[in-house]
Amino acid sequence: MNVSSAVAQSARSTTAIAQQARQAAQELALSSGTDRNRAIESIAQALESAAADITTANQLDCEAALADNLAKPLYGRLKLDAVKLRGAIAGVRDVAALADPLGMVQIHRQLDDGLVLKRVTCPLGVLGVIFESRPDAVVQIATLAVKSGNGVILKGGREATRSCQALVQAIRQGLTQAGLNPEAVQLLTTRAETQALLSLDDDVNLIIPRGSNAFVRYVQDNTRIPVLGHAEGICHLYVDRAADLQQAVDLALDAKVGYPSACNAIETLLVHRAIAAEFLPKLAQTLQAAGVELRGDGDTRQILPGLSPAADWSTEYSDLILAIRVVDSLETAIAHITAYGSRHTEAIATTDDAAAAAFMAQVDAAGVFHNCSTRFADGFRYGFGAEVGISTQKLPPRGPVGLEGLVTYKYQLVGQGHVVATYSGESARPFLHRDLH
Repeated sequence: MNVSSAVAQSARSTTAIAQQARQAAQELALSSGTDRNRAIESIAQALESAAADITTANQLDCEAALADNLAKPLYGRLKLDAVKLRGAIAGVRDVAALADPLGMVQIHRQLDDGLVLKRVTCPLGVLGVIFESRPDAVVQIATLAVKSGNGVILKGGREATRSCQALVQAIRQGLTQAGLNPEAVQLLTTRAETQALLSLDDDVNLIIPRGSNAFVRYVQDNTRIPVLGHAEGICHLYVDRAADLQQAVDLALDAKVGYPSACNAIETLLVHRAIAAEFLPKLAQTLQAAGVELRGDGDTRQILPGLSPAADWSTEYSDLILAIRVVDSLETAIAHITAYGSRHTEAIATTDDAAAAAFMAQVDAAGVFHNCSTRFADGFRYGFGAEVGISTQKLPPRGPVGLEGLVTYKYQLVGQGHVVATYSGESARPFLHRDLH
C-alpha cells in the first residue's frame, strides 16, 4: 500500500472513531451528574484493579525509551510508577467531588411577560488531545471529559503507547461497568491517525496539543479546528532587592529541582544587582548540591567564577539547568520577562508589597506569583481536580484548564407566541429586561 493510500485509509478509520465518540458524547451530555460521578468512581476502581498491568506496560515503555535514547525530559514525564498512578487515581476522585459543570444557569432574564431567556452551560462535544509522554495525562483528561459530558480522542506519543493502551482499556471498562458508552473515550496510536484527526473539523470541536513548541505550532498550522494549548514553559523567578534571601533560595530550589521537566519549572532566575553578591553564593551552594547546572551572564560569572555562560534566554531546558541574569531594577526584570517569557507563569520574591503589586500588574502571563513557587501552576493544586493542559493564550480559558474550559453555553428562549414585530415600529412594546433569581 502506498503512502497516500495509507493516509486515506487512516482518515476513514479515524473519521469512524470520531463519529463514535460524537455519538457517545451526545449520550453522555444527556446523563445526570449523578450518573457521571458514578462512572468516574467506576473508572477509579477499574484503574486500581488494573494497576499491576498499567505499571508493567509503563515499565516496558520506559525500557524501550531508554534503548531509543529518549530525551531526558520526556523520559521523566513518561514514568508512571505505582506511587504516581495512585496520585492520578486520587485525582480522578477529586474530579468526581467537583460541582457538575453542566446545566448551570448563567443568565435568567425576563425579556417580557411570558418571554424568558436563559444561558445554560453545555458540553463542547468531542475533544482531540495530542500529547508527548505523560501517560498520566490520559487519566486526567478522560476523567474531566466524562465529568463535563464530552467525548475525547486521545493520542499519546509513540514512546507511551503501551501505557496509554492499558490506561484507556481500564477507563473504558469503568465506563461500561457504570452503564455508560465506552466509545466516549478513544485512543489513537499512529502518526497517520494524528494527521487525519486534525482534518476532522466536522466531528471534533477542540484540539488540545501538549508538547514541544515546534509540535504545538505544527498543530496550530495544520488544522481548522480551534486549538487550545501552550507552546513553551519558559518561566522566571525574579529575586528583588527586598527579598528574604533564604526564602528566595527555597523558592528557586522547589521551582527548579522538584520536577525539572514540568512546564511550570523555572528556566531563568533574575537577581537584583543590590543583593546579587550576597544571594548568588547562597543559591549556588544549595542548587549545585541538588545537581543543578548553573549558567550565567557576565555579572553572574564575576560573582560565581567557573559557570558556563548563558547562551540565550529563550531555551526551555526541562532539565536541571538554570540560567541566571543580574538586573539593575524591577523594570529591567519585567522587560526581560516580556521579551523572553512564554506567558505561562512568572514569580517575584520580595518583601516590598509595592514592587510585588507592580510586578503582578505589569507581567503578562497566565499566572503571576508573589513569594511562592511557580510549580503551584497546576489544575490539581488550584482545586480543579485535574487539568487538560495549560493555556498561555490571552483569551479564556487561560492557565490550567479544568472543567470550566471544557464547557460552553447555549441561549434558551421560551415564549408564548412572541414575535419581534411587537417590539419594533412607532408603537413598539418595550422590553422588561428583568433579571430573575
